[in-house]
Amino acid sequence: MTVKQYAIGGGRPPTKSAPTTPKERVYDRLAKLFAQKEVGVCFALLGDANMMFATRLGEEGVQIVTVRHEHCAAAAAMAYARKTGDVGLATVTCGPGLTQLMTALPAAVRAKIPLVVFAGEAPQKAAWYNQAIDQAPLVTATGARYLPLRHPNRIIPGVNEAFLTAREERVPVVVGVPFDLQAEPFHAPPYKFKPQTGRPTPLGPMPPNPDDVEALTWHLAGHDRIILLAGLGAAGAADACRTLAERLGALTATTLPARGLFHDDPHCLGLAGGFSTTFAHARFEEANVVLAIGASLSQHTRDGDTLFPQALICQITTAPQEVVQGSVAANIIVRGDARLTVEALLAALPQQSGWRTPEMASAIKTHPIDDTPKATDALDPRDVIAAFDAALPPEWEMVNSSGHSSYYAAHMPLRPFARFLTIREFGAIGNGLSFAIGVALARPDTPVVLFDGDGSLMMHIQEFETVRRLGLNILIVVLNDGAYGSEIHKLRAKGFSDEHAVFGRTDFAAIARGFGLSGERIDDCAAIPEAIARYAEAGGGAVLDVAISDKVMSPLVQRHSRMH
Repeated sequence: MTVKQYAIGGGRPPTKSAPTTPKERVYDRLAKLFAQKEVGVCFALLGDANMMFATRLGEEGVQIVTVRHEHCAAAAAMAYARKTGDVGLATVTCGPGLTQLMTALPAAVRAKIPLVVFAGEAPQKAAWYNQAIDQAPLVTATGARYLPLRHPNRIIPGVNEAFLTAREERVPVVVGVPFDLQAEPFHAPPYKFKPQTGRPTPLGPMPPNPDDVEALTWHLAGHDRIILLAGLGAAGAADACRTLAERLGALTATTLPARGLFHDDPHCLGLAGGFSTTFAHARFEEANVVLAIGASLSQHTRDGDTLFPQALICQITTAPQEVVQGSVAANIIVRGDARLTVEALLAALPQQSGWRTPEMASAIKTHPIDDTPKATDALDPRDVIAAFDAALPPEWEMVNSSGHSSYYAAHMPLRPFARFLTIREFGAIGNGLSFAIGVALARPDTPVVLFDGDGSLMMHIQEFETVRRLGLNILIVVLNDGAYGSEIHKLRAKGFSDEHAVFGRTDFAAIARGFGLSGERIDDCAAIPEAIARYAEAGGGAVLDVAISDKVMSPLVQRHSRMH
């Protein structure tokens, strides 16, 4: 005889209740709202305060890309946003998860990259929680926005506000939600406004004032040493800008973020600012007019107010500023869309003679990027970059990091703007691998080549595992001088010891193999084309460890050393 055991105290066996429908939790609704924004990819590192949200977000169809450090989640989202033109999305946990973003956020602010970061907050109902901090002041100190959502009634309008602010103001927005609130059933009154989904309708271009165009035409007429300087705001008007330069007899140049916009123009000087070549710097000093189109004229672009000392500065922009980073940047400002304003100028200006001569084109092509003597102790970084520029397929994506070696990687004349990314407005090293991951997710069918310094790469080398796990096609070129390049050159120039900035040549090829990537060392520029061909055949993640000389100082550091 079978004896059934019931609960202590006897009584009838429990009756079966009808199945209940699971209640929607706040993290469920948050995930649905974020998924409606059609961002596509969320870069994440999970913790107690965001793991439920991230899991649900993935179930809503958003690709969750987990990385090994919170900074790398935000940095990868920055590059993804720059490449796609959409809002970048990342998520981190509360407390230490958020504090790891304090380098990425100011970089995104200064680069004007729209970013939304979902960050958990400590539980509201806990009397004490070891990861609890006041997160808002940290975020706002970087220039980013902090949006706390601490009541169900704020969830729907708050998420909409976060994405609208990021898109319209081109600024990072951190959304903080306590993780005990996230787990509660979602109860909120009907939202009286229709929730915004997807992408807003873009506004039409801003036409210039005809009187302003007429005045600018008068200032441009008759000058024979004009440089047309384009920034990111001119990216959609490159053809019109080049036609205008031909009409004015002007040389062309770009800001660093817009590098490559005129890569096929034989009269392009390359970069304006601290990264200018020696030859370009001299031409800027001789210019009598600089016409800046879609460029903010930052201190970097003006090389600390030293680049064009005798030129009349004219600017075409949709966001006029009389003072930029402490200086009056332009003498003449025309407010208007880059393409529409350039087309209006073309309709009014006659053909002018100027600098666009065969002799000038030949000088631009043949002049080295600087006059520093060639290295003899190891590979010269200029020769290395020239060899890579010649060997790399034109359709591959390039990513340039920061640090001393980034000067050389910025000078790749065959690389077009659409295939080159650099974000260095905050001057922080250690971002390159994260940026490459973001580009690889934005361009999944195209190999990505990262140029980084050894000191920079070691800051987040754990992301080698992310590259391998995700099967990303990223070729990492390490310009390895065994030191922090900028620091050793500046210390030496001032007569100081460089011992604390030198750490020896790490074997990055061996480290790569330890992570499951391929890796090889390059000791001869002649070996670069074969290495590229092998990578094109194999794909995946790979490292080329290139030993470069630590005796070659970039013109930027040379000028810095003379000035300070």
